[in-house]
Amino acid sequence: MNSIHIPRLDLETYINGSFAQRKQFSEDIGRAFNETGFVTITNHGLSNELIDQLYAQVKELFALPTDVKLNYEIPGLAGQRGYTGKLKETAKGFTVPDLKEFWQIGQTVTDGDPVKNEYPENIYLSELPVFNIITREIYQRLETAGIYLLQAIAVYLGLPEDYFDDKVHNGNSILRTLHYFPISDPDALPADAVRAGAHEDINLITLLIGASADGLEVLTRDGNWFPVKAHGKDLVVNVGDMLQRFTNNKLKSTTHRVVNPPREEMGKSRYSVPFFLHPKSEMSLASLASCIDADHPKQFSDMTAGEYLDERLREIGLKK
Repeated sequence: MNSIHIPRLDLETYINGSFAQRKQFSEDIGRAFNETGFVTITNHGLSNELIDQLYAQVKELFALPTDVKLNYEIPGLAGQRGYTGKLKETAKGFTVPDLKEFWQIGQTVTDGDPVKNEYPENIYLSELPVFNIITREIYQRLETAGIYLLQAIAVYLGLPEDYFDDKVHNGNSILRTLHYFPISDPDALPADAVRAGAHEDINLITLLIGASADGLEVLTRDGNWFPVKAHGKDLVVNVGDMLQRFTNNKLKSTTHRVVNPPREEMGKSRYSVPFFLHPKSEMSLASLASCIDADHPKQFSDMTAGEYLDERLREIGLKK
């Protein structure tokens, strides 16, 4: 088997569908996350115009002079807000950094929740005021879509539909705008330098807004790499390690990577915008009792989402 089936699901059928449609959506996303860890989602609440505006702003951000961008790289924040420069993040188990730079936007707490004190303030880009407005809008819309997806997943797991709601409300989610920068001299690269080394995401689920070029690949069960292609403006959604721990491997956090383009394309940029949906730090990731039995013994130690995030940020080199 050299290919996998990544279903295309319509989120509108879960939000406003009949009981039967909602149940079918839950079953479909649960089965996909059990088998491959990936789905693509349409009718997700982001218009094509908004996505086009976002990518226009992202391109303007990374076109800024390096010294301007470096003004927004804040020591001590482990890359969680503002700019992170080239060759700073290394996939777990790799020694060569990824060929990318990025900007991260975090939660904006507006309802007096004391969790606000746990989060660093967002960094605002004075050179591009529209970037700040658009990314905030994108953050909120992806967070809303993610909550619906988690409701569908909760139903699949036999939990109350709103199980995740209070855990991800004002959660530690991150919107990352990514630039895989052009390589003018591919021969000068280390042999194993890639745009994003093979990795699993840390969070509950990731919602990715397309990308400006191909390159995303997922590792199949039989050890082959399979390219993931979204239809136009669909979201690509995958399971993160936190959800995998929580479900004792029932839902799969699939290994994926971003490969280098053909040599003649190395001089071109690639942009992408993933949203990493995290819960609040105190959420327990202890595996559900319903996912543990004689055939599926408990695989993971109990820890909170905050403890797990801290451990992983150190492993990938963003936190010392």
